[in-house]
Amino acid sequence: MTGLGNGAPSGRQGLDAFVHALPKAELHLHLEGAVSPTLLEKLAERHGMPCPARVSEGARDYGALPDLATVLEVYDAVCGLMRSPEDFRDATHEALGRSAAGGASHVELFFSPAAHDPAATPYCAMLDGIIAGARDAQAEFGVTALVIPAHNRTLGADRGMAFLDMVLADRRDSVVGIGLDYEETGHPPAPFAPMFERARAEGLRVTAHAGEDGPASHVRDSVERLGCRRIDHGYQIVDDADLLARCRDLDVLFTICPTSMCRTTIWRDPADPAHPIRRMIEAGLRCCVSTDVPAMFGADLVGEYRLLAEAMDIDRTTLAALAANSLSHSWRPPG
Repeated sequence: MTGLGNGAPSGRQGLDAFVHALPKAELHLHLEGAVSPTLLEKLAERHGMPCPARVSEGARDYGALPDLATVLEVYDAVCGLMRSPEDFRDATHEALGRSAAGGASHVELFFSPAAHDPAATPYCAMLDGIIAGARDAQAEFGVTALVIPAHNRTLGADRGMAFLDMVLADRRDSVVGIGLDYEETGHPPAPFAPMFERARAEGLRVTAHAGEDGPASHVRDSVERLGCRRIDHGYQIVDDADLLARCRDLDVLFTICPTSMCRTTIWRDPADPAHPIRRMIEAGLRCCVSTDVPAMFGADLVGEYRLLAEAMDIDRTTLAALAANSLSHSWRPPG
C-alpha cells in the first residue's frame, strides 16, 4: 500500500465528504463500547439502577479514560446495565446507526457474553435482542450486520471451551465467528489453540485481539497457533520484521482503531513518524479502519479516517484502499 505524504486531503469538509462516500465496512466494533451515555441513562432508568458516575446528562462520551484498564472498567459497568433482550436490541440499533452514519454498509459486531449477568439475560436472549436490533437497523439504515461473540481471555482456556460450547449450541445464521478479547498482559493466546481449532472445524471464522497491550509474539501465536487471518489491533507487530513480512505474505487483515489506540496505548501522538499505524501501512500490511469502542471516546467512523489523513498525512488513495480492505476481507458471504 502506498500513498503516504503526497496529495494528502485538504479541507475538512471535503475530506469528510470523500470518506463518507467511500464504500466500506466496519469490522472491529464492540456492542457494549458503542452504548451512548444517553442510551445508558435510559437503561439505568428502565431497570431502576444507578448510572455509572462517569455518565452525566448530555455527555457525548464517558470522560477521560486514561488507559485500557479504565476502559474495561467502564465497559463492564455498561454490561451491568444491559439486562434484557430489549436492551441488546436498542444497543445494536444505535451502534449500527452510528456506523451507517459514517457511510458503512456492513458491520461485524463483537459482543462479550461473559461480561453480562446470565441470570438476567442468558446468551440466547442476548442473541435475540442483537438480531432484532440488526434487523431494525437494516430496515432503517440499509446496513447489514454479522455477530462475533468474543471470549474474555482472562477467564482462561477451560472457560473458553465452555464459551465455544455455548456458541455452538445456539448457532444463528448471523453468528459468523468468535473473537478473543480483554487484557492481553498475562493472558497469551497459545492456550486457546484447541478452542480455536475446534471453532474453525465447526465452520466459524476466528479473530483475536493481539498486539494491543501485549507483545508481537501474541500476534505471531494468534496467526500461527490460533489460525487467525484477522487480527484486531496488532500494533506491536512493528517490533518483529520477520512476522510483519509473514503476515503480509499471508494477507492477514489488521483492524486498526486510531482513536482508541491513541487514548489507551503508549502511542499517544498520531503525528509521530514512528507511530505503528503509519508503519503498518507503509510496510504494506493489509489494514482497515474501525471505531472499536466509539461511545467511550465520542468517536465516529469518518473521524477515524480523518485522524489518519490529518495527523499521519495519509492521502485519499490510501484511505480508499483501507476502505476497500474492509469489504474484501469481511466475513459477509459472497453475493
